[in-house]
Amino acid sequence: MEPTPEHGGLFDLVKVAEELRASAAYLRDGHAARTLVRESDQRLVLVALRAGAAISEHQASVTATVHTLSGCVRLQLPDRAATVDAGQVLVLGKGLRHDVRAERDSVFLLTLGWQG
Repeated sequence: MEPTPEHGGLFDLVKVAEELRASAAYLRDGHAARTLVRESDQRLVLVALRAGAAISEHQASVTATVHTLSGCVRLQLPDRAATVDAGQVLVLGKGLRHDVRAERDSVFLLTLGWQG
């Protein structure tokens, strides 16, 4: 049973990351993700990327954060590249186009804000 916000949901991110790295999607494509929270005011997604794997250019309709838990990811923004090492957080304004590439085997927590 997945934790829920209504009862103070607690997630073991290390365990979820291990499950992602063992998943068929990760082994096949070099990346896998699991949505931990999907509420009307917030989404929380854990993403695992193998070194060299990428997520093609996209944008979010809300403010988002990328918090690298392990490894290092590089996001190509319209005007620059942003490297986000373990322990760092990058904030992306709504509609900001970007792609994501893992410089090393990486896990990051993606938070998508409220649509208001």
